[in-house]
Amino acid sequence: MSAQEQQQAQTPRPAEAPELDAANRYEAVVPHWFFCKVTDSRERWIPFSTQDSERLEEAHGSGRDKEDLVVPTSGGRYDVDLKKRQRVAVYWEEEVSEVRRCTWFYKGDKDNKYIPYSEAFSEELEEAYMIAVTLDEWKKKLESPSREIIILHNPKLMVHYHPVATSDDWGSTPTEQGRPRTVKRGVENIPVEIPNGEPLQIDHLVFVVHGIGPACDIRFRSIVQCVNDFRNVSLSMLQAHFKKAQEQQQIGRVEFLPVNWHSSLHSTGVDVDLERITLPSINRLRHFINDTILDVFFYNSSTYCQTIVDTVASEMNRLYQLFLQRNPLFKGGVSIAGHSLGSLILFDLLTNQKADPDEDECSEEGSRTTSSNRGMEEVREILRKLELSEYCDVFEKEKMDRQALFLCTEKNLKEMGIPLGPRMKILHYMSSKREMQDQRAAAPGHSGEHGAEPGSPSQHNPDSTDDGRNCQYRDVGLGQVSANYPQLNYKPTIFFAFGSPIGMFLTVRGVKRINPNYSLPTCKGFFNIFHPFDPVAYRIEPMIVPDLEFEPMLLPHHKGRKRMHLELKEGLTRMSVDLKNNLLGSLRVAWQSFTRAPLPAVEAASTDAEAEAEASEEKQPDTKPDETPAAVKEEASLINVGRLNGGNRIDYVLQEKPIESFNEYLFALQGHLCYWESEDTVLLVLKEIYQTQGITLDQPLPGSQ
Repeated sequence: MSAQEQQQAQTPRPAEAPELDAANRYEAVVPHWFFCKVTDSRERWIPFSTQDSERLEEAHGSGRDKEDLVVPTSGGRYDVDLKKRQRVAVYWEEEVSEVRRCTWFYKGDKDNKYIPYSEAFSEELEEAYMIAVTLDEWKKKLESPSREIIILHNPKLMVHYHPVATSDDWGSTPTEQGRPRTVKRGVENIPVEIPNGEPLQIDHLVFVVHGIGPACDIRFRSIVQCVNDFRNVSLSMLQAHFKKAQEQQQIGRVEFLPVNWHSSLHSTGVDVDLERITLPSINRLRHFINDTILDVFFYNSSTYCQTIVDTVASEMNRLYQLFLQRNPLFKGGVSIAGHSLGSLILFDLLTNQKADPDEDECSEEGSRTTSSNRGMEEVREILRKLELSEYCDVFEKEKMDRQALFLCTEKNLKEMGIPLGPRMKILHYMSSKREMQDQRAAAPGHSGEHGAEPGSPSQHNPDSTDDGRNCQYRDVGLGQVSANYPQLNYKPTIFFAFGSPIGMFLTVRGVKRINPNYSLPTCKGFFNIFHPFDPVAYRIEPMIVPDLEFEPMLLPHHKGRKRMHLELKEGLTRMSVDLKNNLLGSLRVAWQSFTRAPLPAVEAASTDAEAEAEASEEKQPDTKPDETPAAVKEEASLINVGRLNGGNRIDYVLQEKPIESFNEYLFALQGHLCYWESEDTVLLVLKEIYQTQGITLDQPLPGSQ
């Protein structure tokens, strides 16, 4: 061998040295915290969010887990006791969950989900792995406390053997039993979705009350699980539609907390009484009826109605106080939402709330100031609706209320410094409002023998000889079950009703019409949201404006368009209307040409002109009923439906999905239970809540008010 060849053999290759070092380099595993959820005797390990896991690891690393340290997680809805390794619900009753600091996982038997090893055995595995990597000695065998064998073949191949039978002196060893299961080190190597975490800032609090029965959706889940879904959808909607406000740190999130009254009602012993009188046949159906449908009858019983309203009010007050204790910096508002019967319970509670005594005993001057402020607030609301909020200060400076606004001319607005574009918008709004009032005044029921405006004394005449359908206003509390309705410790900002039977119950109680001037004593916002196929839902607006037929507001799709099948349906309807009108017009002209008496040739030109004029005149009325001009659609949201929602529209209908439009009856039940995962419903809730804080969507959705 030459000297040059000897020198090359002795010099190490630069490419191999780093590879060797990398192979023997050990890096500590990054732990992640999990909690165990038990459902139907099946364990499921769920990761904490990245934010919560880091907070738990920080507390663990500081050595404080030896003390009685409690770490709030999941947006403050759960507390983790580090010493006991337990996760406890804060606002509602729930089984305590085991918490584990996880580093090593193996694939489970049934659903192929990865299951974490115990913390003690994970430390043994990590120590064996570190030795194997450092010394490059693999094929190590470890035996778990349950006599399961784990073999570390190499960094990318580690297996776990489940023993299928107890080994004895005559049996085979555990390594030969069962089929091997994959072992993974570190959470980054297993297929699991880890959320980032929720914003710490809470802008608004919403209490959600369930309807009949313990189950709230078609999967028979509890109100806690359904509200969890609603909250998760709200977080995704905030990221999609309030991104600009989030980036500017103007908003955090909205907290939704469930209110459960069913368990308190059925813990009174009534189930035992029902069991004694229930027939033994069709046992499951009878049990289902006793547990769900009978809740409606319980609410209409004075005894159990008192239990229900007491439970709902006291639970909301308790949750509110507990929330303030845990969030002392919270300055936001509170809203309430009810599904099905829960919305009726909330409506009855709200109608029986008392306004502040200070407000009732204010002086005449104070009431004038309040009236003036209310008038200015109405002007601000009109400007917000017209997207002219930047001119609010100008109108406030001129002390302009609603009445003064409607007396303004274009010259007045120009003198105030309002530009031409906004002036035209305001004038168009005022003229459309005046036209609508004129049309309503000319409609039946607003003229004739009464000749009075709604709410006038002539319509309150108790001696009226009409059959009771003369639009007399009655107290919305008429027919309510006799109960002592508790008072809430706060004034709700908005009341949302999902799939609500409020309209039906009011009608059954004898309330034929709601006074347009009526509003809930302590809550100025009210939205009635329903699916078009929901068999339990009823409208509210026709009880306020019975003489005017109009559709509910169509909720825009959360992606900013109308669903494809609805657009196609409307397009086909318009096409068929156009074809029908053209065909009828052609037939009419042809028939008139056959039946008209012959005229001299000199008058032929004038005859053609008259025929065209007559055809156009007769054709015009046919097109009007079938076509919906854009102006009519635009003014649909400007219909005056009273003060129950501050002058804004109340009824909002969701767009059915394409598959739902094939059969209304088939999806009726789903229509009543769809609100928890409905992006359109959640987006309306968020939009209205943040609008009270002056924050709007990044891009207004078409068709939204």
